[in-house]
Amino acid sequence: MFPQHNYHLVDPSPWPFFSSWALFYVTLGTASIFHFFFNGLKLFEFAIFFLILILINWWRDVIREGTFTLHHTNNVQKSLRLGMLLFIISELLLFVAFFWAFFHSSLAPTTDIGCVWPPYAITVFETMGMPLMNTFLLLTSGAAITLAHHALLAKKKIQASVGFIITIALAIDFTGQQLIEFIDAPYVINDGVYPSTFFLTTGLHGLHVIVGTLFIFVTFLRYLANHFTIKNHFGFEAAAWYWHFVDVVWLLVFMCVYYWGNY
Repeated sequence: MFPQHNYHLVDPSPWPFFSSWALFYVTLGTASIFHFFFNGLKLFEFAIFFLILILINWWRDVIREGTFTLHHTNNVQKSLRLGMLLFIISELLLFVAFFWAFFHSSLAPTTDIGCVWPPYAITVFETMGMPLMNTFLLLTSGAAITLAHHALLAKKKIQASVGFIITIALAIDFTGQQLIEFIDAPYVINDGVYPSTFFLTTGLHGLHVIVGTLFIFVTFLRYLANHFTIKNHFGFEAAAWYWHFVDVVWLLVFMCVYYWGNY
């Protein structure tokens, strides 16, 4: 049914209820794995599988509302933009907690780690090596998604597609480089305060990169399916905003963890 006014009253949906239960079992499965409980891994895998199915159906409904039933009017898009902005701010505050833990330990190192930062016996990664390369990859990908946005507004489909492909390729390359870095790390997460803050901060960012890559990939498929117009392409904007947020957070990670934290 097409909208009769400028606002969208969401129809009753089962997906929030089911997703909350799926997230509960994801948490339960994760805790079970950490405590080596029987079948904890299987519980986690089942929960992730059903969560993905639920989210696919939920987002399918949202895409239908905005693309085919025209519920995403100008006023609704303004609300969606505000919601996306608030979501990004909440994600930023999540990273603030991890940066807080890093600076709490590095600015006043205790006697347990020799009153120095990085602690003794910790071999840090070379700042101008792989971390600098990853910075270049992410900044270039941010420029590519911006190029795709301008091409969409100019109705240049080939240029927009190239921007999407470059962004996705660089994002996958970044994730691969970070995986190699984690594998080659001379320490593990429970080797002390430096490894724990390092892996939690960079790992959380890596998770956001994976989510952002999937976000942009789905947006690219929607673009190829002609879901976006010049006036109605909020899904594209949301993906671009999220990716720029990932870029900015990585700059902070690079400057604080890889550069300042190594000297």
